Amino acid sequence: MEAQNYSNHPQIVPLYHYVLFGILALTLIGSGVNLYQSTGDHQRLYSASLIFVLVIAMLILGFLARVFPLKAQDRAIRAEENLRHYVLTGKLLDPRLTVRQIVGLRFASDEEFPALAQRAAAENLAADDIKKAVRNWRPDDYRV
Repeated sequence: MEAQNYSNHPQIVPLYHYVLFGILALTLIGSGVNLYQSTGDHQRLYSASLIFVLVIAMLILGFLARVFPLKAQDRAIRAEENLRHYVLTGKLLDPRLTVRQIVGLRFASDEEFPALAQRAAAENLAADDIKKAVRNWRPDDYRV
């Protein structure tokens, strides 16, 4: 397995991100065409409307199936990084840090973590800028 770094750390699951959403996008287009063609036919209109609404519901479900676990993961990362900062410095993380910033900080090594956390809070660095500032990348291989 290739060592994790800034350029290869995003996690893409092809079956989920490409196949599932590709199928859902094509189904949305097909159901939209079916709904449009059914506008004059009252016998087909109900079924076509129902199919279209169900496809919209599946898109929302697919999106939320990814967002909800990521939110839970972000909460766990926030707690882990707060504990790591406390162990390293004897103080909790700066309350000005956002969850996104803390998530970006998780890739920093123990040596650079406290200083980078302080800099991120003082300069209000974006999560991406924090990741770019990491010199000694600490991989996170247990992500969702």
